[in-house]
Amino acid sequence: MGRLLGLPRAAAQRWRWSRSRRRPGRIRLTVRQWTIVVVFAVTSAVVAVGAGLPHTPSKVPAAAVVRARAALSALPVLGRRPPHDSSYDRDAFGPAWTDDAAVRGGGNACDTRNDILARDLVVSARTGTSSCPSAVASGTLTSPYTGRTIGFQRGRGSAAVQIDHIVPLSYAWDLGASRWPAPRRWSFANDPANLVAVDGASNQAKSDAEPARWMPPLRAFHCQYAVQFVAVLTAYGLPIDVPSRDILGAVLRSC
Repeated sequence: MGRLLGLPRAAAQRWRWSRSRRRPGRIRLTVRQWTIVVVFAVTSAVVAVGAGLPHTPSKVPAAAVVRARAALSALPVLGRRPPHDSSYDRDAFGPAWTDDAAVRGGGNACDTRNDILARDLVVSARTGTSSCPSAVASGTLTSPYTGRTIGFQRGRGSAAVQIDHIVPLSYAWDLGASRWPAPRRWSFANDPANLVAVDGASNQAKSDAEPARWMPPLRAFHCQYAVQFVAVLTAYGLPIDVPSRDILGAVLRSC
């Protein structure tokens, strides 16, 4: 298991945790836009490594960047991404957005999609659904991939806001997740550390692309994206392809 990234204890203590609308098993930062919170079920650790600010991504703390650089250099390396394994099946990562995964928020009576919407959106209203008694009914999202603000309304048109796997499932499959036991794949697919609410167009454009082929259009978010991508690979013991390593390395050197 790779070394986790995080802030020094004193810095972590400076984050203020919101107690409003808090459900058991969930920690909620007062900053409403997506916060880079590394939640690794395999260690039960919660480490804040950066936080978004309204409308614009924040500067990633220098200590987190240093740790990300070191972690990137320690990752196992492949010359390139292996040819796509045709045996890949989304179902191998469990039912989509299952609440039955050993991750932060798992088993809290809300499916993973609703957990991430509640974390990343400025919520205007909630409603009960078959998969979550307090699902987000409406709200707004400032997509960290583009900086564009999007209105969310449950029902028709809700696909304008989508949940992206920062490290794509198909990419993970090609790099070794195909050999994992099922519970580990379920955790990977539902780990909040690997998930972010974004605009649908960006999610579709990214598809299953690794950093060598796709980075968020909003360059101001590149440092946060790179830190998080490396953190997830490290936590789950995955390698990285050389072109993606070089892209992320260049980003981290510029942070």
